[in-house]
Amino acid sequence: MDPESKKLLTDTLALAQENNRILRSLKRSMVWGRAIHVVYWALIIGSAIGAYYFIQPFIDQIIGVYGGAKDSFNNVNSLFGN
Repeated sequence: MDPESKKLLTDTLALAQENNRILRSLKRSMVWGRAIHVVYWALIIGSAIGAYYFIQPFIDQIIGVYGGAKDSFNNVNSLFGN
């Protein structure tokens, strides 16, 4: 093999190795990014569900108070014949 071909082959090998290193780094970054994205959305959805279960008794209490006030208003309204 002549020296020029050998140098060209060596340079091509070095370039291919560098490309391989860069591509592996990109793939690793994509995997980590996807994993962090899944955890991010799981935290958002989980906190929304947790907040709903935490606030649900208060919402039920407010609905009960509203229903009682509505019944009282209907009773007062029926007493005056309207």
